[in-house]
Amino acid sequence: MFIRLVADSFTRRPRRKLLTTAALALGMAVATAALSVSLDVGDRLAREFRSLGANLLVTPQADSLPLEIGGVDYRPVNSGAYLPEADLAKLKTIFWHNNVIGFSPVLEVKVSSSTPRWSPASATFVRPAANGDAVLIGTWSNHPVTLPDGGEFITGLQQTSPWWRIEGSWFEDGAGECIVGRAFADRNGVIIDSPLYLSTSTSDGLYLKVTGIFTSGSSEDNAVLTSLSIVQQYIEKSGQYRKLYVSALTKPEDDFGRRDPKTMKPDELERWSCSPYVSSIAYSIQQVLPGSDVRVIRRVAEGEGAILTKVRALLWLVTFAALLAAGLAVGASSAASVIERRTEIGLMKALGASSGAVGFLLAAEQLLLAFVGGGIGYSLGIFLARVVGEKIFGAAPEPSFLVLLVILCLAAGVTLLGSAIPLRRASRYEPAPILRGE
Repeated sequence: MFIRLVADSFTRRPRRKLLTTAALALGMAVATAALSVSLDVGDRLAREFRSLGANLLVTPQADSLPLEIGGVDYRPVNSGAYLPEADLAKLKTIFWHNNVIGFSPVLEVKVSSSTPRWSPASATFVRPAANGDAVLIGTWSNHPVTLPDGGEFITGLQQTSPWWRIEGSWFEDGAGECIVGRAFADRNGVIIDSPLYLSTSTSDGLYLKVTGIFTSGSSEDNAVLTSLSIVQQYIEKSGQYRKLYVSALTKPEDDFGRRDPKTMKPDELERWSCSPYVSSIAYSIQQVLPGSDVRVIRRVAEGEGAILTKVRALLWLVTFAALLAAGLAVGASSAASVIERRTEIGLMKALGASSGAVGFLLAAEQLLLAFVGGGIGYSLGIFLARVVGEKIFGAAPEPSFLVLLVILCLAAGVTLLGSAIPLRRASRYEPAPILRGE
């Protein structure tokens, strides 16, 4: 009987029911789109931010007292302690190994550079006097790393510095090739495919073929980059490096994320370690790289966190506004419906229906509208989320059953809250005055 009463009531006054359903559907559509994009935007923006470069710097612990002025490290590039290259595969064994999307070891040495000229008389390249000082940087461009589980991970500068613009091509590891910064090339007249001679006061000269000219927008524009193995062999530091740049996906740090892990209780440390804060990932890396000091590149990490927080706050604000508008619309429609049905409510009470039964019947009708409007709104919201995702982030978020459940619960909650005052008033109606027409 109860189900029949609800069904009969639902089919009457279709215009008002349609308006209520439309208000709920529009509100839930906006909420669905905002929630879908919000759940997807964190990882997507984090990956986009990785184009800003590495957000972690690993150096030897014995070398952890930097001499920096204005963000520039003034320590000699070829002095200090070193770290073993063989340990780098351990980076993919930490708890957040999937968040580590790239790393690049670096070994630097100061050299004198010159561009050999072709001599037709001797049919050989003639090396002129040195053009000036330069920094030779050994690193990886696109290097395969064998992981402890037998898999392979490709990493290097192309993963940690994807924003670099390069004319020509990257060097190949161990092939006697190099790329030079734009400022260095312009100053020394270096062109692609030309030879480059580098030397130090304590070692023999080194010939490299220039395969590309890059622009980084930083100090590397005055440097020469080649494969790590060549520099290791050149300065007799086989299997070692001085710095390691790591690019990792992280979440914005809150007050808990900024706490010192040394002051945490065991349960707090476990919760902190299981959150992808940039500091917790740095802590995990330091555990697997003995003798290392891991520092956060704050200007990158904090910039990412601020933007992610603002984008999420904006999406939550839009969701709240949509839910508020839907709740007000449902409340107005419910109030009008209760006023129209005063006689019906009075008759039910005169026939013996209790106030609770009347309120429960009206609430059931509103919940049925909520589920219908929520289902329609979810379908519209998924379409809207795909449009927003493709236009802004280049990829649409996938439909989620969890979002559907959340939207149906939100629709039910908004409907009950919006209808609370009209339903409370309906349950307090006295039948006698109503049936007398008062």
